[in-house]
Amino acid sequence: MARTFGGFRHQTLVTLPAKKSAPLVQLARRGLLAAILLTASTLLVWFDRGAYIDNVNGDGVNLIDALYYSTVTMTTTGYGDITPHAPHARILNAILITPMRVGFLVLLVGTTLEVLANETRRMILDSHWRKHMRNHIVIVGFGTKGRSAVATLQRNETPLTKMLVIDPRPHAIADANQLGLAAIEGDATRRDVLRRAEIAKAREVIITVDRDDSAILVTLTVRQLNPSAHVVVAVREHENGSLLRQSGADAVVTSSDAVGRLLGLSAVSPNIGLVIEDLLTSGDGLEVAQRQVSADEVGHAPGDLPGERVIGVVRNHTLRRFYDPTVATLEAGDEVVVIRRSVAPRAPGSAGPGRPATPGGGA
Repeated sequence: MARTFGGFRHQTLVTLPAKKSAPLVQLARRGLLAAILLTASTLLVWFDRGAYIDNVNGDGVNLIDALYYSTVTMTTTGYGDITPHAPHARILNAILITPMRVGFLVLLVGTTLEVLANETRRMILDSHWRKHMRNHIVIVGFGTKGRSAVATLQRNETPLTKMLVIDPRPHAIADANQLGLAAIEGDATRRDVLRRAEIAKAREVIITVDRDDSAILVTLTVRQLNPSAHVVVAVREHENGSLLRQSGADAVVTSSDAVGRLLGLSAVSPNIGLVIEDLLTSGDGLEVAQRQVSADEVGHAPGDLPGERVIGVVRNHTLRRFYDPTVATLEAGDEVVVIRRSVAPRAPGSAGPGRPATPGGGA
């Protein structure tokens, strides 16, 4: 497809992936190119040394003088003690030495300072992040499930600054950064990658990798580095759920079973399927949330709460169903799992109506 810009036809071109290299390798490569330009200039002056004059000593130009002249010329110092006096030498300086001087400055000065400045800035930002990051949430895998988890956390008033993504795919890291998330490109089964994510200080870890064996290995590694974090794992096959729980997962969600059950319910009763899909979709219709019981709700029955339908009560860190007689009356410190009308997401930092849900409670 061709596009027209200001009367000129521009052919749409493919965007090729950039090849990344270490900063030291970049500096070495650019230093080598700068040395080649300096050597070429020195040889050019040396072979044409009869066209140059030493205004200080007046004893001609030798190889050291040629190197000296090329160095001060390439760096734009220009003391003027050695100068070209023949017309052809001045022309060669204009058409050859000057472009080489510009290339030398761009290579050795401009790009080198840029690389050093960028890497220094990244190191400063990384150090600042590590110093201040506490009780954050690590999302391993930024595919469809990881993105949905981030959206749900954000909807439940978890700031983006408290979330970190780990993914081995560069495009996933770029997408996470574009959404305002900190991200680390790497394999979460490796301890050094998890340590870079400050996993030992994390409060929650959400694992949404594509393979169950990788999920088990990540869970084992996370649990080894952080025994107290709450770990939630998405697993494809139901039989691997017990392995993940034995590996240290606090909650396991079987994605294939969940999708299959929703498909079956939609086939048997389309209305049930629509309701469940509505509960799992945020921003419209119904949503599931977990919140703290307020002071004016203490002493009331779960069914008496206006505008919400209680389906569970969390008491002493134990979930009880709404029909359990032990939670017939709400007590201080209880949390309730409710179905309520979904409230449209609001911009971060803006005020709005509605009770805040605990992170991860809404769908």
